[in-house]
Amino acid sequence: MTNLLTQAEFWQYLSIPVVAALIGWSTNWLAIKMTFLPLEFVGRPPLLGWQGIIPSKARKMASISVDATISKIGTVQEIFQQIDPKVLAAHVLETVDPRVEEYVDDMMLQEYPTFWENLPMSARRMVYDRVRKSMPQQIDKLVDDISDNIEALLDIKGMVIEKLVADKQLLNRIFQECGEVEFRFIINSGLYFGFLFGLVQMGVWYFYQGWWVLPVFGLLVGWATNWIALNVIFRPLHPKKFGPIKIQGLFLRRQDAVAESFCHIVTHEILTVGNIINAILNGANGERARNMVKKHIKPLVDETAGMAKALTQMAFGPTGFATLKNQVGEKAIEISQNSFNNPVFQKDRAEAVKSIMVERMVALSSEEFQDLLRPCFQEDEIKLILVGAFLGFAAGVCQFFFVFGQSLTAL
Repeated sequence: MTNLLTQAEFWQYLSIPVVAALIGWSTNWLAIKMTFLPLEFVGRPPLLGWQGIIPSKARKMASISVDATISKIGTVQEIFQQIDPKVLAAHVLETVDPRVEEYVDDMMLQEYPTFWENLPMSARRMVYDRVRKSMPQQIDKLVDDISDNIEALLDIKGMVIEKLVADKQLLNRIFQECGEVEFRFIINSGLYFGFLFGLVQMGVWYFYQGWWVLPVFGLLVGWATNWIALNVIFRPLHPKKFGPIKIQGLFLRRQDAVAESFCHIVTHEILTVGNIINAILNGANGERARNMVKKHIKPLVDETAGMAKALTQMAFGPTGFATLKNQVGEKAIEISQNSFNNPVFQKDRAEAVKSIMVERMVALSSEEFQDLLRPCFQEDEIKLILVGAFLGFAAGVCQFFFVFGQSLTAL
């Protein structure tokens, strides 16, 4: 009987570090999940329910992310120059040139169908040829003008923030991919640190079986495993040598890999050529950009119409001719936006921008670099710690009653 009792006690005591390890793992796992999920609030706001910390503060988190990275590793002018205005102009020309006849026909038949249908084909060809010959110069001037005024036309911070606020999944993915190794470490470390805490807890319980020991240690495990993991990720900030061993925060040691991952997402999914052109034409200063397009297209219409000015003016009238120029400008804006939807071209320009951004991000100081991921943990961190502590406390209470068979009379 004694041997059986001793064996039963052995398994009871062994359960203490095992349960502590499970508490550490589960609370850290839950903390990571609660950081990102759910994307939208579930429950009855404002208190009865939950929304992932990052999605719930998408605008603030996106702003912090931009301030910590993009604003430090590239100005609007530098990014646009890396895309290369000359390459943009060449791409527009390459896209538009084969379809000049289609664009001219489409516009003229929509506005002045009778005139255009009755115009001899030889006259139409003259119009096509004049448009085709004049385009390169006008497009070059337009792109140069946009390049010279890009700081005023494009709010890159606002553009990135709006994109991330509208796509919370993408915002989550930036943090998840950049901190993938660290998040996995946090979850797994809960198991290791929890087990070590459990050994201490087992020793205390052996000598003193107070009712509060298991619940309080459970609370400490739920809180401490998260706190320790965070400090191991970000501390020490700078490498410290202990003999042949060099120690530094896990995230900070991976600066090169994180820079590559972050810059790939930003350049291939956010700061794409298409998104930038769309932000220029439809952003806060979009009207100015659209007028810029019309200004540079106007000489093209004037010169083309000049071949038969009397005929053109007679056919359209002064008002109709002004309408034609405006329609050409609108068509040019539409073409400008559609020209950059080519996936191959977008990828090529994204790689060009990525190269300079990665180089700049790798060169950031440790203090600056940690700001990319640190806010992800700092925001509402106390809530996550409290949830972990509560679950640890509850697990300790369950141990007290169900594993060691204590009752309320023992209190």
